[in-house]
Amino acid sequence: MPQTPPPILELRNVTSAYGRIKAIHEVSLKVYPGEVVSIIGANGAGKSTTLMSICGVLKPVSGEVWYDGARIDGLAADLLPAKGLCQVPEGRRIFPRLTVEENLDMGAFFRKDAEGIEHDKNRVFQMFPILLERRRQHGGTLSGGEQQMLAMGRALMGRPKLLLLDEPSLGLAPLIVHQIFRIIQEINDVDGVTVVLVEQNANLALKHSNRGYVLETGNVVMEDDAASLLANPAIRKAYLGE
Repeated sequence: MPQTPPPILELRNVTSAYGRIKAIHEVSLKVYPGEVVSIIGANGAGKSTTLMSICGVLKPVSGEVWYDGARIDGLAADLLPAKGLCQVPEGRRIFPRLTVEENLDMGAFFRKDAEGIEHDKNRVFQMFPILLERRRQHGGTLSGGEQQMLAMGRALMGRPKLLLLDEPSLGLAPLIVHQIFRIIQEINDVDGVTVVLVEQNANLALKHSNRGYVLETGNVVMEDDAASLLANPAIRKAYLGE
């Protein structure tokens, strides 16, 4: 019987707070290599806080974050991309005064392999042809959908093992949303990148995931494979509007 590989990401009873206000409470979750795992929940449930606690933007009050066999909750956020852990934050946060190409180069700032960087940039342009057309434009002149593509492309320039995506569909037209999710599936299927996805569109997120966790008021209240969560009447009522 084949052994289950160790998780690439594990949160062990992580509590994080903003000042005295606890945003997540003893959150524990595991993500295994090659998975797409969704974290769903209502606004204010603690989804983005969980991602920020993983990537070092917010230091947990207690608990442990483990990535690729090492504890990382004490590390500075800017050290993690070089270890293969990259995030596409909510709101994209591209560099508006840099060109598209310069934004992509920033995603590879820690890399020294010039040929590999050029190869990966061309791969991003294949995934998002509109970015090739806009490569000389400043990031701030792009549409919301184009900025989301650029933010994803910038993260991919770091050759991530684990990609954290925070609300990739937020504010985008349905056609662009489906394009973004098609690329997420390709990144996972073709490149083998493990993905943790925080997404308000629970239906779409779970349809593209292996497993999911449900957060309510900072607590994990349910975890299951994605198909079971999609079929769960309580989940359908609370998050799918049925």
